[in-house]
Amino acid sequence: MPSNVVLFGGKLMGYWSGICLKIFLSTKITIKGIENVIKNEKFFIASSHQSMFETFYLQTIFNSPVFILKNELLKIPIFGWYLKKIGSISVNRNKITKDNLGFIDKIKKKVQNSNRPILIFPQATRVLPDDRVPFKKGVGRIYKELGIKCLPLAINSGRVWPKNNILKTNKSITISILNPIDPGMDSDNFVNLIERNIYSELNIIN
Repeated sequence: MPSNVVLFGGKLMGYWSGICLKIFLSTKITIKGIENVIKNEKFFIASSHQSMFETFYLQTIFNSPVFILKNELLKIPIFGWYLKKIGSISVNRNKITKDNLGFIDKIKKKVQNSNRPILIFPQATRVLPDDRVPFKKGVGRIYKELGIKCLPLAINSGRVWPKNNILKTNKSITISILNPIDPGMDSDNFVNLIERNIYSELNIIN
């Protein structure tokens, strides 16, 4: 199908996942800091990652984000095809390949030619709600190379939809949209800042 149809389907899938969580698991979904969403300028999103929930639901808040993800996800039948069709950008971790060397160029081209925000999970994989793994340095390189604002997100979805475990009922998911970070910082300082801000917020909403 055409990409615009698939993108619209992804947005519907996000709404559908939210409806199913509310109906079948009695989950309350709260969006905190919606006023921080950046409008009328390019930005990228750096989000905590505890669950498949954010992969689906964030498409209902933002304009069809372009996901930065590990190459293995594109090999999943149907879901991987969907990720590839919507223009997700993959990286083969721990390997030097031709595609990896052009990774930043692909992101820059996507930002220049589209109004869709880039979305990266700096933890690089789903983690448990209380895990505080160091953020990957790649998000700092993206921040430095793009020269646009970053919008950090803290999401406690692992309390309801945990990694490699059964879904939990009668709990809440909070999506906390933090204050945007302007371009121009040193990349290492930037990584330390978003890691500190996101984990501090997770300590509050958990």
